[in-house]
Amino acid sequence: MLNSMKKGELYIISAPSGAGKSSLIHEVLKRSSSSDSSIELSVSATTRLPRPKDIDGQDYFFMTKEKFEELEKKEAFLESANVHGNKYGTLKDYVNSKLEVGINLILDIDVQGFEQIQQKDIPNTSVFIIPPSITELKSRLLKRNADTPEVIEERLKNAIAELGGANNYDHKILNENFDMASDELYNLIMNRGVQNKDAKHISEILEDLLSN
Repeated sequence: MLNSMKKGELYIISAPSGAGKSSLIHEVLKRSSSSDSSIELSVSATTRLPRPKDIDGQDYFFMTKEKFEELEKKEAFLESANVHGNKYGTLKDYVNSKLEVGINLILDIDVQGFEQIQQKDIPNTSVFIIPPSITELKSRLLKRNADTPEVIEERLKNAIAELGGANNYDHKILNENFDMASDELYNLIMNRGVQNKDAKHISEILEDLLSN
């Protein structure tokens, strides 16, 4: 029975900070659990110390720096990065174990991680979440009330740089209306890569964003 099971697919989702990627992924996972569809969020490996409520194997695969570097040498990661002094990566064996049993796996990574995976020619469907405008993006970052004005400005600069790589993704989803964007992302995964109907409109918005 297992041999005839349709393999799952890998979905890479990226976005600049404040574009609403995490909220969209959370909504898709919520719909998946209520509809009994097989969509899961990939769990990353990390060298950072667990926080009080973290669960190993559910929030992250926690490991020592030595173990992580040993796995890097063995090319055990699809992608990896050093973030604020801690290492993060996506384990190949973990991803393959999910895909083999028909689970569609969401990989929430940045543009650099996406580029690493593309260089390795690993089959995937990639999605870039686009904010409606830089003004709206700044407004969302301010509403978080978690960063200083200097950090927000730096995030906006990084956002524009990341938006420059959006055309390398298979699909672009405009997160102007949350319900519509979450519908589109969910349907894209369930239908294994539906063509974006508003591609021309989104390309125009992306061009405008990059002109800032």
